[in-house]
Amino acid sequence: MWSLLQTNLLLFILLYSCFFSSVASSLFPSSCQLQRQFHLNGMHKSGDVILGGLFQVHFFSSVADLSFTSKPQQPTCHGFYELGFRQAQTMAFAIDEINRNSNLLPNVTLGYTLYDNCVTLGIGFRAALSLASGQEEKIILDNRCTGNLPVIGIVGDSSSTHSIAISNVLGLYRVPMVSYFATCSCLTDRQKYPSFFRTIPSDAFQVRAMIQILKHFGWTWAGLLVSDDDYGLHAARSLQSELSLSGEGCLAYFEILPWDKDMDELRRIVNVMKKSSARVVIVFAHHSRIVNLMEEVVRQNLTGLQWMASEAWTEATVLQTPQLMPYLGGTLGIAIRHGEIPGLREFLLQIRPDLHHNNTPAGWLEGRGALCTGEEDLDNVDTEFLDISNLRPEYNVYKAVYALAYSLDDMLRCEPGRGPFRGHSCATLQTLEPWQLVYYLEMVNFTTPFGDQVSFDENGDVVPIYDVMNWMWLPDGSIKVQTVGEVKSSAFKGEELILDEDKIFWNFESKKPPRSVCSESCPPGTHMVRKKGEPKCCFDCIPCSEGKTTNKKDFWSNRQRDHCVPKKTEFLSYHDPLGICLTATSLLGTFICAVVLGIFFYHRRTPIIRANNSELSFQLLLSLKLCFLCSLLFIGRPRLWTCQLRHAAFGISFVLCVSCILVKTMVVLAVFKASKPGGGASLKWFGAMQQRGTVLFLTAIQAAICTTWLVSSSPTPHKNTQYHNDKIIYECAVGSTVAFAVLLGYIGVLAFLSFLIAFLVRNLPDSFNEAKLITFSMLIFCAVWVAFVPVYISSPGNYADAVEVFAILASSFGLLITLFGPKCYIILLRPELNTKKAIMARPTNCASSPT
Repeated sequence: MWSLLQTNLLLFILLYSCFFSSVASSLFPSSCQLQRQFHLNGMHKSGDVILGGLFQVHFFSSVADLSFTSKPQQPTCHGFYELGFRQAQTMAFAIDEINRNSNLLPNVTLGYTLYDNCVTLGIGFRAALSLASGQEEKIILDNRCTGNLPVIGIVGDSSSTHSIAISNVLGLYRVPMVSYFATCSCLTDRQKYPSFFRTIPSDAFQVRAMIQILKHFGWTWAGLLVSDDDYGLHAARSLQSELSLSGEGCLAYFEILPWDKDMDELRRIVNVMKKSSARVVIVFAHHSRIVNLMEEVVRQNLTGLQWMASEAWTEATVLQTPQLMPYLGGTLGIAIRHGEIPGLREFLLQIRPDLHHNNTPAGWLEGRGALCTGEEDLDNVDTEFLDISNLRPEYNVYKAVYALAYSLDDMLRCEPGRGPFRGHSCATLQTLEPWQLVYYLEMVNFTTPFGDQVSFDENGDVVPIYDVMNWMWLPDGSIKVQTVGEVKSSAFKGEELILDEDKIFWNFESKKPPRSVCSESCPPGTHMVRKKGEPKCCFDCIPCSEGKTTNKKDFWSNRQRDHCVPKKTEFLSYHDPLGICLTATSLLGTFICAVVLGIFFYHRRTPIIRANNSELSFQLLLSLKLCFLCSLLFIGRPRLWTCQLRHAAFGISFVLCVSCILVKTMVVLAVFKASKPGGGASLKWFGAMQQRGTVLFLTAIQAAICTTWLVSSSPTPHKNTQYHNDKIIYECAVGSTVAFAVLLGYIGVLAFLSFLIAFLVRNLPDSFNEAKLITFSMLIFCAVWVAFVPVYISSPGNYADAVEVFAILASSFGLLITLFGPKCYIILLRPELNTKKAIMARPTNCASSPT
């Protein structure tokens, strides 16, 4: 609220000044008269083109009370900030480096005018207006302009609040402004701030980076502290919005830190933190606000918290003290991307106050009551000013200067007649308008010597990347802030977090990340019920079996555990890949049986058909078709009629099939005995009627078994939850295991008898060699069903049905191929062997079996 009032007040002053400027213009129609000069701390270097800069060189300022009853005094600044001074010197170094670069802006010398904003909005606003309009007392309105040139672009300001106020005015004239430290996401609004750019990612990305860290460690319950300014309040809104959209966590509390040292308010905030179950605290504030907070934290001895720092205080040395490390040790923070600037240290060592007294304000030379002589050797002095091992804001300043320089260079390389402006014209230094440089600034793209690419998106934001920092408290008591990862954004992967967890120092006895959740995740089978009046992360876990539904056992928790849903039902479906394969195989077997039946019917009068008992062959083919088709009853959603019919159809079809084979084998044996002297009487027991009667009798026994089973204990559809709690296996319960065993056992007895008889007569003369085929077919049949029993018993759920279908199809194909494959081969491919002479060639006493 205070920053808004300041901004409105400054806008009023600006309009007031403009009004009197218009009055002055009427008095001096051929000139512009500057009504008043601001006395600002600054540095200046002349050049063909001037760049402006705004920096925090002093911490504090003394501003006279604006009573509007007398002429206000000029503000004064105090409290030298050496890192702010280093940032200003970094801009001077970058411009000096560009001037020495023959490939960038050749034949153009850059100059600069840098002002100190004293961390005060009013002073920073005055400095920006001075940069944009110039400081000449009087400008003659003719074809030539005399005096210092106004700047073509400004590097700064560092504060979001300052940048908002300044951009509101300079944006009207499209004066390009490239900030190196203003992170408020509100500045991405191109309607309000059309000429604002920055080389630091916005808070929108910083917030998403914070959420990535929360998500990585499973922290869904955190507190939020922010400063009472645009930086903190916009960050808070952005964080609340992102958490709501992503559903990754909740805020246990949200507190605004006071501007001044309000101990009552700070005490209340710390009490809230103390009572909360959240062990993670996120802070978006400048370190000056956190210093006051930490005094109360220490007083109440509030330990056991995991702090997360925004870039504004991640590297604040004022907080990295032995007194505060028991509380702040292990802090994870987001930091500006660090970089290297070769030659900067040597440039800083060349600063000599006595040599540059014209450009260095006296206020910058404060030092314990004594002025420097200029002969001091700083090369071997360990000072923060000369420590360039961790350049972060300075690196952003460096990139901002080069962005303006490359934009100007691109503009000056424009070919006449091929320019981007009206009539394909180009801009020149003599006719340069600020908006023309903004056009090139939007298109700029270059790579720093450190290897970072610099370009701006449609909102004026740079390609975002942050370092993740960790406050390490070493055993010897020393403190080290180390890089443990990075967060970067890409078009394909979005926000990508890379962490080296082995390097992270955790300030807890377990030396592991803390657990910070309002409620633990609900176990399977329960669902979350939100606690009344609390955020969605706070809930109770209620079993689905305690719901109000009629079939409680049919419900289970969903993946998010936020409500109960009907359990997924599984069965061997026609739509599953396995069901599709088995169905296709069943239909294929049925089709082959039909083809073979057609071949046999067409060639029914040929010797090979008549010699192998054609009637039993036709019955066998029909029973095999039934075997293939009965497997379809095992596929699809189980229903009462399919459960009752599937095993009955399976049992009767296979008994019919095996009975035909058994009778076929007995006929072969009887015919062989009849071929011997005195053995003709054996055939009278195996005439056509006896064969049909035997098959019918054996099949009727199986039918009686199935009828008894269906009447006494019929198979029914069953919802099986034995294998999975979260799903229902829909299957057919056999009803009576004994009846199922008797059904299979009866088939097994008939198959074993067929195999035994065929095995005994396998070495008969060639005309009776069908016994060998029957022996081999029964061997396959028995092997399949012997293997089926243990596999069926151990197969869970719908896989048991798949195993049974597989056994049916495998045994059916085994019988079809071994019994009818050789005959079809002779009929279709070797017709010369399908003659009576060929069949009876070797033995002379052979007789065909009765038909």
